[in-house]
Amino acid sequence: MRTWLRIARQWNPAPRARANVAHHYDLSARLYDLFLDADRQYSCAYFARPDMSLEEAQLAKKRHIAAKLLLRPGMRVLDIGCGWGGMALTLARDYGVQVTGVTLSEEQLKLARERAAKAGLSDRAEFHLMDYRDVEGPFDRIVSVGMFEHVGVPHYRAYFAKVQALLAEDGVALIHTIGRSQPPGSTSPWIDRYIFPGGYVPSLSEAMSAVEKAGLVTADIEVWRLHYAETLRHWHDRFVARQDEARALYDARFCRMWRYYLIASELTFRLNAQVVFQLQLARRQEAVPLTRDYLYPADRRTGLPHAAE
Repeated sequence: MRTWLRIARQWNPAPRARANVAHHYDLSARLYDLFLDADRQYSCAYFARPDMSLEEAQLAKKRHIAAKLLLRPGMRVLDIGCGWGGMALTLARDYGVQVTGVTLSEEQLKLARERAAKAGLSDRAEFHLMDYRDVEGPFDRIVSVGMFEHVGVPHYRAYFAKVQALLAEDGVALIHTIGRSQPPGSTSPWIDRYIFPGGYVPSLSEAMSAVEKAGLVTADIEVWRLHYAETLRHWHDRFVARQDEARALYDARFCRMWRYYLIASELTFRLNAQVVFQLQLARRQEAVPLTRDYLYPADRRTGLPHAAE
């Protein structure tokens, strides 16, 4: 029944999408300080080495994505679902691009703008409270990390059609999303009610059907297995270490709920065929190199691809 009714549950016009985002991302900013890394990366880290710290793995994630975007100084980049600005600020600072970030969270917008001003990057990284459907292009590159899970199945075709419309002729997009290595299903009722209302983890078949209809070229698909399980383990341990501070912000019931969310999510990645998909998309086949060699520069020991020269 949940699978059949998900179309209605995931119908996310702009007002409903904003309300769903506010439910989770407009919680106290101090809460996220308790368990995220210093850059506030609230998505899967990339453990290129098993002994990486959370900070190192999140940096590796950003640099891996930047490498797939094939950035050059001066390019216009759109960050759909920019969060607290970490990805956008990294790209602007380390790769010399102009980034426009959009979010539906007022708390995220406020902090992203503050961080840009503090870093002296306000002229290269701008942030807006805006639905992706209202953005106007074109952009040389589009990046979206951890946002596609909130789009809703009924809007997949419109989402990828918008990505296609916003990309310049030689443009490249990188969509990073949680996914399921199983047929389409439904969202846990508990997660839907308490954590991510309207959220849904797509199967690859669902996402790619919409990509095909949008007229985009699928340049590369990478699957990350267990990286998110390790990320969640770090988040849980950090949250538990500072649980008294969380209890002071909210209450004991909230702390039990948040721990359950983190533990259940970790075990879903470890035991229930949940992964992360990275979809590299383009308008032209020639926009991306023919091999993955460009992703792995000479210094393989660190697992951290270099920023652009």
